[in-house]
Amino acid sequence: MKYPEMKDRRRLLQLLLASTATWCLPRSAWSRERFASSPFTLGVASGAPTQDSVVLWTRLHTAQSVMFGVDDSLGQAGVPVRWELAHDRQFSRLVQSGQRLASLELAHSVHVEVSGLEPDRWYFYRFMVGDFVSPVGRTRTVPRPDAVVARLRLAYASCQKWEDGFFTAWRHMREENLDLVLFLGDYIYEYPALNSKVRVPTGGWVLTLDDYRQRYALYKGEADLQAMHAACPWLLTWDDHEVQNDYAGVQAGFSGAAAPSMSENFLARRAAAYQAWYEHMPVRAAALTQGLAGLAAGAELRIYSRLPYGQLASLYLLDGRQYKDPQACTQGGGVGSSKVKPSACPQWNDPNRSLLGRQQERWLYDEFAKLQSGQVRWNVLGQSTLLGQRTLDSGPGQTFWNDGWDGYASARTRLTHALRQYAVTNPVVLGGDVHENWVGHVKADYADPASVSVGVEFCGTSITSRSGGNAKTAERLAQNPHFVFADAQRKGYGVVEFTPTKLTTTLRVVDDVTRQDTKIETLARFVVQAGRPHVELA
Repeated sequence: MKYPEMKDRRRLLQLLLASTATWCLPRSAWSRERFASSPFTLGVASGAPTQDSVVLWTRLHTAQSVMFGVDDSLGQAGVPVRWELAHDRQFSRLVQSGQRLASLELAHSVHVEVSGLEPDRWYFYRFMVGDFVSPVGRTRTVPRPDAVVARLRLAYASCQKWEDGFFTAWRHMREENLDLVLFLGDYIYEYPALNSKVRVPTGGWVLTLDDYRQRYALYKGEADLQAMHAACPWLLTWDDHEVQNDYAGVQAGFSGAAAPSMSENFLARRAAAYQAWYEHMPVRAAALTQGLAGLAAGAELRIYSRLPYGQLASLYLLDGRQYKDPQACTQGGGVGSSKVKPSACPQWNDPNRSLLGRQQERWLYDEFAKLQSGQVRWNVLGQSTLLGQRTLDSGPGQTFWNDGWDGYASARTRLTHALRQYAVTNPVVLGGDVHENWVGHVKADYADPASVSVGVEFCGTSITSRSGGNAKTAERLAQNPHFVFADAQRKGYGVVEFTPTKLTTTLRVVDDVTRQDTKIETLARFVVQAGRPHVELA
């Protein structure tokens, strides 16, 4: 199979609809499939919950030979898969069941959009094909928007580079008693086995649909990651490595001098990456706004959305890559990212440049405008990178990294202005990307040290991906006093617990990502009182 020259795009659209619709197949249809080993080697997952629905996911993939990123042992025809949703882990109190067709064109992935469920309720689910039954997953719906909710407990995480360490952090996260996981980007990395630190990934540069499928299969084969997916529903956005390092919108990024050039057909590569991401994530078919065929023509895969969680919180999931303007003044005139001194970059403060894209910005501010004052207690923005201004070097003039919000200062000002204009209650920004923990205050004007705080920010470290260490951390904290804490060494995740009166954020870190038996500990804990955008060390 090659991409994007597929034989019948209309056929793909039909298959996409078939994969998300209930098939009325007799038991004999799904039970007659025979496999030499379990086809559920990539586990199960759930996501995109609402008050009455949730998405269930799996992908059929056996341990037998794999060709072109899909399992050729499953054959060319679609494989019927049965699913069940129950109130209990033993499935003695069945809620719903049905069948789905796992098609070759979608890498034998299955997305089940179950509706008609009770709000604020835990459920159990599983898949069956042939004689094999998948692991049991646990999922939940969220409370009704008008419900009074006492607590929301979620984890945020990002950046899991397979070759940099083991995914043991996910094993520890299972013990956190979470309602949701918020994944903020870099689920896979597209690099080959260059400078592998702990283990060597299979395959070379990830460039084609087949390559992306194989890389996702490698990552999803990790038992600890599978178990965390099965523990509760996930909300997912992406960053750059799901496609290519430092890409921005429709412009290719830069993966190093040794990387093959893909700039002339970058849209084809991006379309392949987006399709593979869809195939492997528990997201709704509506994200494919123009179907699979539309991706090859540059159509969006829409991630951004708002999820109300009773009167306690609104969760805004944002996309900081797909609509992004190219980085300004990259050194050497190339593409991708670099350090930049704004004083030497005429484009730096161009008000027309955007990180989220104008359409997504308008959608977000319209969502803010719909909220009545105090309608929800906490407004949480989940996006892929550090929001607050961060000067990188000492000496004359300021130096910033041009790939994050610092490279889009006017767009950041529009965001902070909108938070104030619409009196958004208790804004909380969660981010990733930088492989370091940064905790601080979102300022109305970063050029004014006395500027008011309009919200708080918790930018998380990585699951495994390397960082530069703490040699410059104290200096950078002193240069950026709106941040109250930073650590550039330890890896792990953050847990945020929201109540009507306060939020508590706990930074959880492992001892050593290169060890599979690494332990977990608390690096720091912070409290923010409702109505007061100020971070306190707990």
